[in-house]
Amino acid sequence: MTVIGQTAGTGEPVDGRSLRRAFLASLSGTALEWYDFAAYSVAAATLFGTLFFPSGDELAGTMAAFSTYAVGYLARPLGGFVFGRLGDKLGRKRVLVLTLLLTGTATFLIGVLPTYGSIGGFAAVLLVLLRFAQGVGIGGEWGGAVLLSSEFGDPKRRGFWASAAQIGPPAGNLLANGVLGVLALVLTDAQFTAWGWRVAFLLSGVLVGFGLWIRLKLEETPVFQRLAAEGDRSSAPISEVFRLEWRALLAAIFVRVCPDVLYALFTVFVLTYMTSELKMPRGEGLAAVMIGSALQLVLMPAAGALSDRVNRRKLYLIGTIAAGVWPFVFFPMVSGRSFAAVLVGVVLALVIHALLYGPQAALVTEQFSERLRYTGSSLAYTLAGVIGGALAPLLFTALLAGFGSWVAIALYLAVTAVVSIVGVWLARDPEDQLVS
Repeated sequence: MTVIGQTAGTGEPVDGRSLRRAFLASLSGTALEWYDFAAYSVAAATLFGTLFFPSGDELAGTMAAFSTYAVGYLARPLGGFVFGRLGDKLGRKRVLVLTLLLTGTATFLIGVLPTYGSIGGFAAVLLVLLRFAQGVGIGGEWGGAVLLSSEFGDPKRRGFWASAAQIGPPAGNLLANGVLGVLALVLTDAQFTAWGWRVAFLLSGVLVGFGLWIRLKLEETPVFQRLAAEGDRSSAPISEVFRLEWRALLAAIFVRVCPDVLYALFTVFVLTYMTSELKMPRGEGLAAVMIGSALQLVLMPAAGALSDRVNRRKLYLIGTIAAGVWPFVFFPMVSGRSFAAVLVGVVLALVIHALLYGPQAALVTEQFSERLRYTGSSLAYTLAGVIGGALAPLLFTALLAGFGSWVAIALYLAVTAVVSIVGVWLARDPEDQLVS
């Protein structure tokens, strides 16, 4: 047995195999669920406006498609409330199996969903319902995935071990964009629009089966096992978080807002901006996002590890300031319609995002006490998603249409950076707390 530090909250040595298995379970589960979410995001930006919300106005169709994108975020708080509470009462592992099943099933069903041309407006209703189910699943996923790896590991290396769940979004985004990109290359536009996009959603069934196989083999986290043995589980975790740990909740919500908006801008809206405003090929935008996402697979755990060596809050502050400034550089840079400029701009934006997102899981979870960690982390994650990522693509589209300029979009992101700076100020350093 290879020992790697002490298990969080127990002081007992943890063997390397269990820790690596927990890291893989956390990473793979979130990657598979974010594959589902990313596949929808790309389809919403490029196809769903025509397939499910036909209109003579291209802008109206895009807005309608992004509205269903927002539904996925608006559903997350329900997942956070329900599954966060269950995670602190029943355990991390059980809940994570349920969230994976829910999201995967919803995505598979989108792959077989009739379009507007077959069943009329009812197709849009079904799409919204399935998007809602996706959001509920992801709302309950993140908090547990973070705890799955971090509660097996040494608290002194929480930034690195908790980053396992953070690698999921770029990994899932990379996989989804890759599958859709390959399909777009090998199929004609007519074939891709008619049925090719469905393949990406149907693949979810296979991927979820793999994720379940990994998670079902994993034991419950040592921290939750100790809480259960001591009878120290909360009977009302939601009310306790709002009553006793409200500052931690506010801090955790605020620090998440800017990274969510930044990610929505440079992985979702940038595709629409390139095709509608810059008149550039869709494949070039997908390629830039894929390359940036690939780099994030390495940068996120590196940023998490860095935050274990330097002050996590100060590192996060630096990343937030960079995020608020970058759009003012990016949009003038890509105005010449150069793929090289788009590639550099998107990649650097995702590098900044990795600097924030890598340490974010540790920063959020260490704000809460052990017995309320799943609930507190899930609520922070999902509520921040509503005011951040949910509205972002809609507001980007509306601001561009209303002002006819990228400046309004850049100012919007700068405002969210100020919100996250306030969150960093409210947040506490781990050494200031009595949580493990």
